[in-house]
Amino acid sequence: MSDRRQAKAKGSVTRATIHDVAARAEVSIKTVSRVLNKEPTVRNSTRDRVLKAADALDYEPHPQARGLKGRLTHSIGLLYENPQEFSYVQKALEGVFDACRSRNLSLLLRPCPERVVVGDVRRFVLQTRVDGVVLLAPLSDHPDVVAMLKELGIPMAQVSPGVAAADTISVNPRDREASEQLTEHVISIGHRRIGFIEGDPRHGSSHKRLNGFLASMRKHGLDSGEHLIARGFFTFDSGKQAANQLLRRHPSPTAIIASNDDMAAGAIVAAREMGLDVPGDVSVVGFDDSPIASHTWPALTTLRQPISEMASTAALRLIDQVAGVAQVAGHQEFDCEIVMRDSLAAPGPAE
Repeated sequence: MSDRRQAKAKGSVTRATIHDVAARAEVSIKTVSRVLNKEPTVRNSTRDRVLKAADALDYEPHPQARGLKGRLTHSIGLLYENPQEFSYVQKALEGVFDACRSRNLSLLLRPCPERVVVGDVRRFVLQTRVDGVVLLAPLSDHPDVVAMLKELGIPMAQVSPGVAAADTISVNPRDREASEQLTEHVISIGHRRIGFIEGDPRHGSSHKRLNGFLASMRKHGLDSGEHLIARGFFTFDSGKQAANQLLRRHPSPTAIIASNDDMAAGAIVAAREMGLDVPGDVSVVGFDDSPIASHTWPALTTLRQPISEMASTAALRLIDQVAGVAQVAGHQEFDCEIVMRDSLAAPGPAE
């Protein structure tokens, strides 16, 4: 009997996980899963190393996880956080739905609260027996959710993670480069004092967009201190509050870049409530090109990210992985483009 089995018999050790086996065998979690599911695509030497590690650790796969491999249900789950502003989720939902419809699969939706309970997500995947899961940000960055799905051997695709999990499908816009491109454009038409509204810190995209803004400002030797940066949370109200903070500073910015369109719309309202003209007194630009961008007054100059295309691509790659028609793990990035509307103009001569 191994030392671990002896300790386990005495009740003094916790159950080994797939992560423990992967670490001991010096392979990925996906490789462990392939070995334990007797897939033929693993080298014999690797297979032996994994099996020896599992035996030494007395590893026992979760019984429900083994059952999930039995047969396909031809369904995909989409997990997303309950949004205060639905535009991003709506576009992602359209992309995943189109992918599932094109392959005759069902799509099951699972909204989650801000403080997600991992046990609830576990029950969802075990009870519905979905073949795979698409995770929208910020759930795509939730370490416990990702670890739980790996433990159960559930294939997943991450949409806009801050850091993509190893051996997993993931898609991202080129957030940093896009933010730098947008800031360069605002600078190119004459703005020098530019404020920036950050997004929700739980989203990896928030940090990338801030870093793109900072890189462009520093490149041109422009002020990018904390007095020109305000925290938002990707909501209209947080954007309005952040813009109020920026516009009450002296001197105030002549342009504000918001990390999404909902916050930019809030910034436009804040400016108008202060008696400022947009874009005459202050320009406002956003990010995403969500429906609200064409419904504000003035219409919002923004940076379009291909949300539906990214979500559809993630879902199609996940479906191919589940079907075994391709080895599709890996990261894929998408370009963004500036959409010119009426909320951005050169600063006035007095500026």
